[in-house]
Amino acid sequence: MKYQIEYKGQLRCESRHEGNQCELATDAPKDNNGKGESYSPTDLVAVALSTCMITVIGIWCKKNGVEDPRMSCETEKVMLSNPRRIGSISTSLVISTKKELTPEIQRLISSVAEECPVAKSLHPDLKQDLAISFRIYS
Repeated sequence: MKYQIEYKGQLRCESRHEGNQCELATDAPKDNNGKGESYSPTDLVAVALSTCMITVIGIWCKKNGVEDPRMSCETEKVMLSNPRRIGSISTSLVISTKKELTPEIQRLISSVAEECPVAKSLHPDLKQDLAISFRIYS
């Protein structure tokens, strides 16, 4: 896949996905000389990790008969300095299903999340913490 990216000045970039024409803007964060009016590039890394986990879990659930899972998460990114980089990404994921999932299914889902393509693409020095809670909804 290809993307067209243009620097717009004042530490803002605009990107366009060549496949679907979706557009996205990034800003440098306020603590790094920017306006912080949009996601920063490192914010996108944290969001990419969490949304990738949710997506691959959704695919797995569809293939394995787990009906209508509802998922939400809270993600926290911690920055380090010297050099400035992401030190850790913590994800707290809640998965709600119509029926209680067995411990084995819960383990498989956790494994799917941990093995998502974004998680496997990040540097091993970047600490990834994942907590998954399973719930039942009616």
